[in-house]
Amino acid sequence: MLLAGGQGSRLYSLTKNLAKPAVPFGGKYRIIDFPLSNCVNSGIDTVGVLTQYQPLVLNEYIGSGQPWDLDRQEGGVFVLPPYQKSSGSDWYTGTANAIYQNLPFIERYDPEYVLILSGDHIYKMDYEKMLKFHKEKEADCTIAVLQVPMEEASRFGIMNAYEDGQIYEFEEKPANPKSNLASMGIYIFSWNKLREYLEQDAKTPGSANDFGKNI
Repeated sequence: MLLAGGQGSRLYSLTKNLAKPAVPFGGKYRIIDFPLSNCVNSGIDTVGVLTQYQPLVLNEYIGSGQPWDLDRQEGGVFVLPPYQKSSGSDWYTGTANAIYQNLPFIERYDPEYVLILSGDHIYKMDYEKMLKFHKEKEADCTIAVLQVPMEEASRFGIMNAYEDGQIYEFEEKPANPKSNLASMGIYIFSWNKLREYLEQDAKTPGSANDFGKNI
């Protein structure tokens, strides 16, 4: 599940009329090419792209998914904007809420694991290695982190973990960071646990419905 609905306020001169994942990069690409290519190169064949802010250019660019070999009968790439439901309709109110509103899409495939990504990050990664680690640890959730210089750690969401990699605390831009493990916003969840967490979060009054803060 690829979160691609953000406004990208820090790049406003570039994102006034298009979503941040649709911003051109390197003359021939757009930012969303990076996570989509990572998915395909990691053996992932079903991707839901959650759009919201200025989605037209992004929707047209994704199209059938052919540039990433995702134009297939089984699986493929699906654009998932907010939509009208019998109980009403809402904009996505946070990253967790966006996934929560699309639980029926995930349920169609009933996967064992769900990968949650941001659509506006530029990097190269093999998610298969992360999934292998997740399985070995028999974890409910595995979070990718990046070691940053300690003097810069206060600029990031920081994961505090034991030596075996088990996370015991998350701090958003701490004034006095205890570690330099910055969250990359890349999550692998065991599907049953993800559904449980999202349903619980949706019932919690005052929740920001955000993966980093609430899930």
